[in-house]
This record gives sequence, structure tokens and C-alpha cells, in this order.
Amino acid sequence: MENFEYLNELQIVAEKLIHSYGVLFMVTLFLRWIVSFTAVFLMILDRTKWKYSNNIMTSLLAPYLFSSLPHVIFQFLRTGEFGKWIALLIVVLWLFLPKDPNHFTESLEILGATILFTVVTPNELVVGFRDEPYGGSNMCLGVSAYLLSKHTKACGGSKNSFTQKDKITYTICLWLLFVYPIWAAFASFFNMIGSLIR
Repeated sequence: MENFEYLNELQIVAEKLIHSYGVLFMVTLFLRWIVSFTAVFLMILDRTKWKYSNNIMTSLLAPYLFSSLPHVIFQFLRTGEFGKWIALLIVVLWLFLPKDPNHFTESLEILGATILFTVVTPNELVVGFRDEPYGGSNMCLGVSAYLLSKHTKACGGSKNSFTQKDKITYTICLWLLFVYPIWAAFASFFNMIGSLIR
């Protein structure tokens, strides 16, 4: 019976959040978390033994993740000392560990670059790429459309990208990355229309 009581409390909290912030904001926030995990998954997957055979520029996921990273994690990395220590650790690992493709440093290279990118970017660029209504979603849309088109072309078409076993994981992840900026632009547009009507 206690399990159901926790579910009822979660439902009440969710209803209060939706009532306070709106459905569009909550769905956008949920999608932001999903695509952040998806981008990190693709970064790590690209450097493992399941590496994608056709070379797509997964390094473009660094600015994508910079633009779509949830605000809580982004501020945690930027404002606290934790982000600086991680950035220092990444630089030390890159400088002193051997450059072996099967080594830890190579497998997390793009993720490390993303953390460095997040920590050292000046505030003026952060405002332009994250806080402007369409700045971050435009970059995410461009990156995801480019990666998805390259992946589809490398697979030999949309049908093949969903039917080949070794490529279906990338296909699903890249479509998830493509859905978020479209939804974010849609939500920003309706928020702007709503503020004009009021």
C-alpha cells in the first residue's frame, strides 16, 4: 500500500509543476534531459568497440550538448568548483596518459571537450547560445539535421537505417536528437504567442 502512496505524492507534485510552469515547459525540460543522456551515450558509444563504421562527425555533439544541457547541470559545472576540478583532471589525463585508441582518455575525448567547453565559455556566448529563445535550439537543429542526414546517406536510405542491426541504435538516438530542437522551437513560438495575447 505504501508504494501507491508514493505514486499519489508524485502525481500531486507533477500536477503542481505542470500547473506552475505549463505543459510545454515540462515536456521541453523532459526532452532536454533525454537528449543530454542520448548525446553522452553517442559520444561514449562512438569511442567503444561498437563504434559506428561510417565516420560521422560526432565531435559536433559537443556544441549540441552545450546548448541542450539541462540548466541544473550546466550551472553546477559553470559556477561551482566541481566543473573546474573536472576540467583540470581532463587536461592532466590528456597530457600525461598515453594516446592509445583503446585507452580511457580516447574514449571520453569528446565528453571531456564538452566539459571544458562548458566551463570556460564566456558569459556573452552562453547568453547567445543557451539563453536566447532560438539560439540554442537553432544550433541543435542544425547539428542534429546534419548528423541525421549523414547517417541516413551512409546507411543507404531511411529504410536501411532502421533495418540494419548495427545501425539502428544510432538511428534512434539521432532521431531523438532531432526531435528536441523542433519541439523547443515549437514551445518557444507558442510561449511567444501566449505572451503577446496576454
